[in-house]
Amino acid sequence: MSITHAMQEYLAEAYRIAYYQGDVADYISTSALAEAMHVSAPAVTRMIQRLRDEGYLEHEPYRGIRLTPAGEREALLSIRKHRLIERFLVDVMGFGWHEVHEYADEFGAGVSDALVARMSEKAGHPRRCPHGEPIPTAELVMPRVVDTPLNEAATGQPYVISRVNSHEPDKLRYLAELNLTPSAPLELLERAPFAGPLRVRVNGQEHFLGYELGKVLRVCSPQEYALV
Repeated sequence: MSITHAMQEYLAEAYRIAYYQGDVADYISTSALAEAMHVSAPAVTRMIQRLRDEGYLEHEPYRGIRLTPAGEREALLSIRKHRLIERFLVDVMGFGWHEVHEYADEFGAGVSDALVARMSEKAGHPRRCPHGEPIPTAELVMPRVVDTPLNEAATGQPYVISRVNSHEPDKLRYLAELNLTPSAPLELLERAPFAGPLRVRVNGQEHFLGYELGKVLRVCSPQEYALV
């Protein structure tokens, strides 16, 4: 049986959850996967059984699931395709970064590996998607990202915006208006106590950000942003 687009989406989401937990070899909970996929517990259980039967993941009661080598490969192929499509749509086609997540979901099922390779070439073989997430290499190696939420960062230090953990169009448009996008240099000037606002400087301009918005922005050093 050939793998379906829906199966790849589940594997990719399982990989992302494990990746940001710290180790893709770790087990993740089925409830976390259901929440990320916006599906019910019975629906995720059915898909897990299907993926397990096809050899793409292991399922241990009370521990959760983890990807097999075959499952990890399919997950990385899906993630690479999705993020390169996003990058191509922004850098080559001129779409806004707030538009491309849904388009990449729609186009992903019908885009061949050869077309993905050409998109990567035309976009300059990018290391990150428009939202700052790392793009697996052509050899399916996922770069390791080291960053921290802005609302947990130290004040008075130079940072670069690493990732923006949101696909909400209104939020992304607002952040773009403030030049709060990946690779932008940023300094956290002040953090008010008791989850108060954050005062930041980006491109010479100062802005106040709510604490919740600070959770969306992740920052790192310029060296860490390069993913070398």
